[in-house]
Parts: sequence; structure tokens; C-alpha cells
Amino acid sequence: MKNLKQVLGIGIVAVAGFLLVAADHIDAPAVKGGSSDITDFYAFQGEDEDNLVFVANVQGLLSPSATSAAMFDENVLVEFNIDTNDDKVEDLVIQAIPRDGKMYFFGPVAPSQTGLASTIATTATAGGWVDITPYGSNAITSSLNGMTFFAGPRDDPFFMDFARYSEIIAGDAPSFNDPGADTFAGSNVMSIVVEVPKSMIGGSGVINTWVESKRK
Repeated sequence: MKNLKQVLGIGIVAVAGFLLVAADHIDAPAVKGGSSDITDFYAFQGEDEDNLVFVANVQGLLSPSATSAAMFDENVLVEFNIDTNDDKVEDLVIQAIPRDGKMYFFGPVAPSQTGLASTIATTATAGGWVDITPYGSNAITSSLNGMTFFAGPRDDPFFMDFARYSEIIAGDAPSFNDPGADTFAGSNVMSIVVEVPKSMIGGSGVINTWVESKRK
């Protein structure tokens, strides 16, 4: 068992059936670009409409040369939090932790404690593991107990025209261009993805969900 403390969290309210996104590519020096730095969080209904998909991206703005050496930190836990009764406290968690080239997933399971500290739910009956996909290779996925998992480098999916945004903020432009310029084109992230049947989440059909990275 390992106790970890929160180093960064991004929250968002998710309603099943809709794509929702939270993004944050500019952070404090203590986490910026590091293995605990969450750049994006996505929650959406799967291609199989009976499933939900949760995605956490970390270590943003990786160049291709930097991506080849990028690794998940074995001292960092990524935790997907799910609130099923709208009290803004996690009722279920899905935890992801890397070990020896694999990403291990625990949950969804009721956490032994809520808030900033976490204990890895190694006794959870749900979950599984997947080999971490090497840079430049085809995606490796693994399925167990109706869940599907992925972990490895991916192209940064977030689109933002920061140059145009700066012009708008400065009052030098009225709006974004269509199409705009993708500031993140050519940069990568380390991505963690889990697809889970809705039946394992439960609740009223409306959930709150957020992701945290926690360091040992």
C-alpha cells in the first residue's frame, strides 16, 4: 500500500453521452512538463454506448525527440474520480500506476479514503493492466472484466491557437480564425485511457468526474 499526496488536479462535471474536456498546458514550475503534470482530461461515451471512456494526458509539449525517452513515473499515481450522487466527493476511483513497463489499473472501486491522500486499491476485483506502448509503435490495448486499457505516448489532441488568443486578449483581433493555427501541432503527451461499462459506474446517469495526479 502506498500513500500519495496530490500535486495537481483538474476538475470537470461530466454528463454521460457528451464529450467534455478540461485542458491546462501552462503550470507552476514545480509540475510544468513533469510526469505529474496533467495537460488534458477527457470523459465521453464510448463507441459502444454502454461504455464510458476516461482519458488523462500528462507531460505536455513533448517534442518527437523528447517523446522517445519519455516515461511514466513509477512514483506518480493517476486517479480518475467519479461522484455518482452529486455531493462533490468521489464515490468511485479508477487508479493507474506504472511498474516495469506496464500500467496497472485498479477499480472502479470505492476509495478507502477521499480527498488529497490515496491508498492504491490493490485488492480491487475490477481493473487490469496493459503493456505501455513504446513511442512510434502501434497502440497496445488490453481488455479484462469488460474494461479496456491503454497507456503510452500519443499526439497531443488539444487544439489551441495561442498566438491568435494573445491578439484577441490584447484587443488586436476580433475573433479566432477559421481555420486557426494549432499551437500544439507536432507535440506529444503521455496518455492513459480506460474504457469502462456504465454498469460498473452506476448512479443516476449524471456524474461528476475529475482526475488527479498524486506523488508518493
